[in-house]
Amino acid sequence: MMNLFIVKNVTIMDIKNIIKVSLVVPVMVVSTVKLQAQDEKNNQMGKNHVVQNSTKNAVLDFNELIEAKKKTTSNSYKPLYQKIIKEADAALLNGTYSVMQKTQMPASGDKHDYYSIGPYWWPDPAKSDGLPWIRKDGKVNPLTREGSTDFETKQKMFNSTESLALAYFFSNKKQYADKVLELIQVWFVNEDTKMNPNLNFAQGVPGENAGRGIGIIEFADVTKVLIAIEILELNQQMDANTSQALRKWFTDYAYWLQTSENGVFEKNTKNNHGTHYDQQLISILLFLNRTDEAKQLLELVKTERIAKQIQPNGAQPHELARTKALSYSTMNLRGFTELAVLGKKLGVDLWNYKAENGAGIINAFEFLKPYAKGEKKWDYQQIADTDKVLKSLKELFAFAGSEFNNEDYCRIGSNKNDSPNSLFYQCN
Repeated sequence: MMNLFIVKNVTIMDIKNIIKVSLVVPVMVVSTVKLQAQDEKNNQMGKNHVVQNSTKNAVLDFNELIEAKKKTTSNSYKPLYQKIIKEADAALLNGTYSVMQKTQMPASGDKHDYYSIGPYWWPDPAKSDGLPWIRKDGKVNPLTREGSTDFETKQKMFNSTESLALAYFFSNKKQYADKVLELIQVWFVNEDTKMNPNLNFAQGVPGENAGRGIGIIEFADVTKVLIAIEILELNQQMDANTSQALRKWFTDYAYWLQTSENGVFEKNTKNNHGTHYDQQLISILLFLNRTDEAKQLLELVKTERIAKQIQPNGAQPHELARTKALSYSTMNLRGFTELAVLGKKLGVDLWNYKAENGAGIINAFEFLKPYAKGEKKWDYQQIADTDKVLKSLKELFAFAGSEFNNEDYCRIGSNKNDSPNSLFYQCN
């Protein structure tokens, strides 16, 4: 069971980062929820939706969340609560999101298929038609981030769903839960608007291919949706038919991840894509109550990810080779930390694991520590905002410190003005 450290003078992450990282493996509600699917009254909202809170497997510790909720009225924590409400109120004013809203059509001819373009690909200036596009690592092409694809729409849906679910939990205002339910139904359930459970056409390259396995990373934060589902279900704000439809969708999507050409490709990548593939799939398997499978995959993280991606000195060579080496080193280590948290829940110790050459997750933190502490200037390529990435790195140290009782890491990520910036976590 994940302990949510809620102590005076919390000094950890921004609320959005905390939820994304620490509540990863959202829910495993299937292990805690028994849907009375055969009951003739299943269409009644929540009335026949039996919830059993199993503290053995559930990621969210609702007793701790309740304690966090009590703090929202205190002067020191009130700004954090107000931030959540402000974001949710903005989401209330927006409409819903669907893959049907994009202006371009994927190669399948089915608009229900998710479609995006690789962000670092640009038209070739040497070609009259620009095809095939060419890669400029780390430089995002604005054309890949416009409404012609699903990427931005998907991100708005994920973020809004998370904000609204948290606002509902802390405020008890039903309008937030109703909006979450609407967003989820439009994206995943309703026949005329739902997304097909595949990413066959994610991060395609014009003139080169219709979609690539590396596009799977665009769904790494689908955990935000799973968190929202758990919050609604445990508070009986989701009808059984919707719950069943969602589990059908995620079952089909997990099968696609495990068996499709793109899914197998992503599984076999040796950098942050492989790490976040594991994080995404394991989270979904836990949500589907497939804990044995999840545990097996976590065991493989030791030899297939940690041992192959981290050197004994803690360097992550695949990430250091990028034009945004600090960004990708931080991103990959975040994925490993999330996996270590999942492992802690299932009795798989990834945090202390050492490969035959001595490499491990802690080594990677130690490699990045002098940069996070400001003792050393980043001496690899980083074409993006270094200060912004260093802030994210410090937050990652704080998260790891709180999860694995490392006071040194906690201090690295602490808020110097000693004001709380998290409702959830506090280092011991």
